[in-house]
Amino acid sequence: MQQRSSKNRKLSIAYAASISQDQRQPRRKRKESRLFLSSSQNPLEKLLLLFIVLLMMIISASFIYQLEKLHGDQSEESSQQGQANPRHEMSNDSRPNAIPNDNAMRRPDHEHPGSSNDLSSSGGPPHLYPPVPYLPIFPKIPHATELIQETLSGSPTIAGISALLQNYMQEFHDENMRLASSQASGDEILESFYRLANKHLAPFDEVYKGKPIFPIREDESIFLSLASFREHLLKDTLVYAFDNAKYPDKLFIGAVVQNCFGKVNPDGTIDASGTPCKTGRQVIGKNKNGQDMTKVSDAPIDKNGIEDFCMDPKYEKYCKQGQIRVLYVHETESLGPAMARYHASKLWGGETYFVQTDSHLQFAVEWDEKYRDEFKAAKSYPKVVLSSYPPGFSPGNGNTVRETPGARLCYCETKVQDPNPIVRINSGRGYNGSEPRPTQIPFIAAGFFFTKAEFLVDIPFDPFIPWCFMGEEIALSMRAWTHGWDIYAPRKNLIAHQYRPGRMGLPKFWGSVGRLYGRPGMNNKLQGTVIKRIKHMTGYPDATLDKINEANIGFILENIDQYGLGTTRSREEYMAFAGLVVDEKNSALQCKRIDWCNNGELE
Repeated sequence: MQQRSSKNRKLSIAYAASISQDQRQPRRKRKESRLFLSSSQNPLEKLLLLFIVLLMMIISASFIYQLEKLHGDQSEESSQQGQANPRHEMSNDSRPNAIPNDNAMRRPDHEHPGSSNDLSSSGGPPHLYPPVPYLPIFPKIPHATELIQETLSGSPTIAGISALLQNYMQEFHDENMRLASSQASGDEILESFYRLANKHLAPFDEVYKGKPIFPIREDESIFLSLASFREHLLKDTLVYAFDNAKYPDKLFIGAVVQNCFGKVNPDGTIDASGTPCKTGRQVIGKNKNGQDMTKVSDAPIDKNGIEDFCMDPKYEKYCKQGQIRVLYVHETESLGPAMARYHASKLWGGETYFVQTDSHLQFAVEWDEKYRDEFKAAKSYPKVVLSSYPPGFSPGNGNTVRETPGARLCYCETKVQDPNPIVRINSGRGYNGSEPRPTQIPFIAAGFFFTKAEFLVDIPFDPFIPWCFMGEEIALSMRAWTHGWDIYAPRKNLIAHQYRPGRMGLPKFWGSVGRLYGRPGMNNKLQGTVIKRIKHMTGYPDATLDKINEANIGFILENIDQYGLGTTRSREEYMAFAGLVVDEKNSALQCKRIDWCNNGELE
């Protein structure tokens, strides 16, 4: 390439020299030329000579232009080859989740299928470019610092948001290692989390407060938010979703994959050999009293469902087309489902509908179109949320959901004996199959809801409720309803969920928290403080502002207005609607029977 460029330059110089030499002809010859022209007595001949001279000048200029253009194109191509292609650059910093100095590739494996080598601009919305690699794990984001700055300046891209989240996760990882090694107290751990959330997450949310991060497309596309914790059924869930969708090309995934990827060494590299991970509490037999005996064992690294899906020839096209967006998180930075769903919501790219589910599901045939139709059938359309607790499935029961009448979320309870008692919701009476349209319910299930993307503007996910397993559903329900969104139960079950009792021995995030900090009950301690944010918002007697300030934990109410209740309807109106009453004796909310919901009286 450089030889060709040099040759072209020589041609240009030679051509210019020839013209210059012609201009330096002896004065006598040039004079003869002028005399020749002036001595012509025939006007037509003079005109013809002038035309020939003009034509030669035009041809010469065109030739010079083409040579210069060719030289410029080759120089640019040479420059691009000499520089690192932004989508092919490799990282010099292999710390988990790191992107300092725009470098954050975890595995030095740019030939890995699914790396940025496979990605290219599809000509779609500009905020989807540059594409974010889905493999290898912890991929670097080219030009991360610049993309983050643009995102925080109001010019967002998925790549910029992903880079911001990775920066946050990297600093959180470093903090966790420091806190764990120093046997930090619960207060120190809480203070560290809120400081980092205020540093990385709150400024981002503030920029897009009250507006969608990206323009909302009107193409009936669906964004599926998947929070996955050490999930062995993630690939199956993706397979069922795409196989059974009527329009799979309109389905986009935002997955937060929280896995044990191996032992993280002090220099940030990952050792995936042997059995560096832990199982959950597995039942290994009975004791003499007939009670289950459990044990936590060493285990190999977790399956990466994204890799399994994207390496499958049948499905890799969806990954290469940018329909799979993923944030990888070490299990040590897992903060519970509410925070994972916050992160997943930030991978939304302007799709028409927002759907949140768990990552161990099966789907009915044409589930996407049927949910769209059900959504539009609700009387309150378009400010509608469809939600339910889907029926369960067990391995071996087949891969396709058999459609059955849906059940309404009409029941709730508070178990005051729990360490951190909070309202839990559950299903009530189901549909009989003859209803002309869906009917309203008072609750949203965090494991499945289907709504329009505008929901994310009114009810942005809260980044200040880490370590919470319970409480997100009552908070989400009350927030949505007071912002003017009506909640409906779909008339048919179009998904099925694998329910997981403790006997299955699967790992839980609170087990990871206990191992990280060396204290098994640490998650309950941390949750016990943070959950007062939800209790304060939902009206619990033991979480008033005065009581929170007396406990010196006012920091948990950070930005509560931005992530709190709406003003379209009041909290008191919601409590009457949902059958909730304040129990002063137990400092709790108790649930009354909700006949209007079970009877399907409100459309």
